[in-house]
Order: sequence, then structure tokens, then C-alpha cells
Amino acid sequence: MAEIWLALIIGNSRLHWAQFAGDSLQKTWDEPHLPKPESVENQPLVPSPHPLWIVSVVPEQTRFWMNYPQVRVLTLDDVPLRGMYSTLGLDRALAVWGAIATVGSPVLVIDAGTSLTFTGADANHQLVGGAILPGLRLQVEALGRKTAALPTIELGQQSNTLPGRWALETEGAIASGILHTLLAGLQSFIADWRYRFPQSQVVMTGGDGQILYAGLQQQAPTLAASIKLDLHLIFKGIQTIKCQKSN
Repeated sequence: MAEIWLALIIGNSRLHWAQFAGDSLQKTWDEPHLPKPESVENQPLVPSPHPLWIVSVVPEQTRFWMNYPQVRVLTLDDVPLRGMYSTLGLDRALAVWGAIATVGSPVLVIDAGTSLTFTGADANHQLVGGAILPGLRLQVEALGRKTAALPTIELGQQSNTLPGRWALETEGAIASGILHTLLAGLQSFIADWRYRFPQSQVVMTGGDGQILYAGLQQQAPTLAASIKLDLHLIFKGIQTIKCQKSN
């Protein structure tokens, strides 16, 4: 019987869980961050017989899990991607490594999470570089919180129909400005990457990956058809690292 094990990605906004049976991904789910890590420090939260592999970009949340039985906290040193710099996000490195394992290289990974990131590697598994900007919902929240007159809109309703570019009401104008600008940026980065690496795969992932991918399907359907959408890419990176270390 295949070993059951858990993977936990501690992201900026949520806890992302996955359960594996050996190399097979069985299910995924999300939970909110746990409150007041210091109040339960040194206490295992969820006793379980299953090994737990953790990736975290929020150190204060990581402390919750340090006494979890059979815990392994991954670091950049665990990822065999070449040319990484010390402050590269572990989630970005693992997403690229998961993409390499899944679709090959060269590859460009677009992660539409709290931050929207572009990270590319060449055919020798060498990091080429990337870019970081505020993600879809972070831009929406910034307008709602940092301006007196603008509301915080719900973009989930915009996922099936791309908003008109020239809106005649405030919520539509916000949706248009953010979505059309992000989609134009996606197309620009992809075009430049494929100029450099014409045979490269492009993979999109992240919590808002479906919204942006749906927007690309409407705005640039031919381009969208050449992009793979894989919402479990970081989990696949964890699974690949675990397999490599077990052999």
C-alpha cells in the first residue's frame, strides 16, 4: 500500500494542503492562517501518523508545525534548480521545479497568487530570472483600502466574462483597469520569454490562475491554448523533491 503523506504550503494569505498516496495526489484544500502562533509554540497541532512536508513563506506561521510528528521543512537548498539567489522565494523555486518535472524545460511559470510572479528556467535547469508585482486581489484590496471613494470589488464574478475596457461605472472601471492591464502584462512577458526560448512551455498556477487564464482565453485565445494551467504545480514540486530524496 502506498504511503500516505501530507504537504503544506504556508502562503501569504492561506494554508494550502495536499494529501498524497505515494506519488499520487489524492486531494487538496485550503484553510485560513492559524492565529497567535506564539500561544501554541512547541505544541504539535494535529497529531497524525502521516509525514508532513512544509513549504512556508510566512516564518511566524511555520512555528506552529515544528513539533508535528515526522515533519520536514523544505528550504532552497533542497531544490536542485541552478543559479538560485539567496532571497528567491521557495514557492517560486518549487513551482519551477514542479513544472520542469511535469512539462520539461525551458519553462516559464506564472504564479497568480497574492503576488503575481514570473519565473523562468532554461533547458539546463538554470534560473534565468523573473519578475514580481502585486497580484490580482492585492491590487483590488489596495484600491479599496487606500482610497476614500473606491470600493473593494469582487473579481470572482468577472471570471466568466472579461469586463469591457471602457466602463461607465466605478466597479466596472476597477475591474477593467486591473484585469486588462494584468492581461497585457502577461502577454508582454510571455512574448519576450518565447522570443528568447521559442520552444519553451508556459505554465500558469496560483489561486487566481483560473481568472487570469479565463481572461487570456477571451482576449488572446491562440496564446491561451499554448499555456498549461496547473493549480497544483508547487505540490508537484514538493512531490518531486520528496521522491528524489527517498531514492
